[in-house]
Amino acid sequence: MANLITLSRLLLLFVLLASAYYSPPAWQIANAPLLILIIAMDGIDGWVARRRRETSVFGSIFDIAVDRVVENVLWIVLANLGLVPVWATIVFVIRGTIVDAIRYAAISGGESAFGMMKTPFGRFLVAGRFMRGFYGTLKAVTFGWVLFLQPLPKLAPAFWGEWSGALDAVTMTLVVASVMVCVLRGLPVVLEWAAGPNGIRKLQAAQEAG
Repeated sequence: MANLITLSRLLLLFVLLASAYYSPPAWQIANAPLLILIIAMDGIDGWVARRRRETSVFGSIFDIAVDRVVENVLWIVLANLGLVPVWATIVFVIRGTIVDAIRYAAISGGESAFGMMKTPFGRFLVAGRFMRGFYGTLKAVTFGWVLFLQPLPKLAPAFWGEWSGALDAVTMTLVVASVMVCVLRGLPVVLEWAAGPNGIRKLQAAQEAG
């Protein structure tokens, strides 16, 4: 069941993309709520997997892969539509590729995607419930905001003409904040992997002493 929910997220993503490219502006109003549903299903599939005891290596990798597909495809599509800057998309794709390669190696070695974090700082930024929730919410708000604005120039041209500068400023603030948190949460994964077991023990000791 959990894997079916994960697959459903992927299928709904294609519905969202088709709407963003081809739907009339009046229909595109539904894109932001559809995005929220896709993102919310990410938490649902994990909850169902734990509840029904369906956790597996395949399920973990499938969930991570779909998470990254949803995120990267949205950044690429929004950049292609001219709704977000291309540089933000490049940062997310590079960071996601590097971090997920490390995570796949950890999962193959019997670790979990978040259990691989050993230092207090790494656990807080990467595996901590607060930061995971904050980062997910920030991306959801950013994507939802951008998709909400997409049809406004045609649906409300007078309003857009008067307020487009302020609305674009909000968009850039959300995008920059998302990029900063993205990079910040990726660094501990890379640093702990590069440090190796001995280095991690030293990092643990330094952080716990500080």
